[in-house]
Amino acid sequence: MQVRYSGQVQGVGFRYTARSVAAGYDVTGFVRNLPDGGVELVAEGSKDELEAFREAIREAGLGHFIRHEDIAWQEAGNAFRGFEIVR
Repeated sequence: MQVRYSGQVQGVGFRYTARSVAAGYDVTGFVRNLPDGGVELVAEGSKDELEAFREAIREAGLGHFIRHEDIAWQEAGNAFRGFEIVR
């Protein structure tokens, strides 16, 4: 799952919160700031787990910062070992 978040998503602890939330789910991947002011999140796991993770990010206090989520689904490549912040 690749999600591009837009809104006031930089400078509000978005990446750190997403990483913390990820610890409660069976997901791997990364989150990073984008030059356009958005945030990109890439995660692998079961679809049910990914959907729950995405919802938990909103419920962790970030929902009111998010204006739009652009979601793309792809086959997992098993490319990640954990969930981390990429700078």
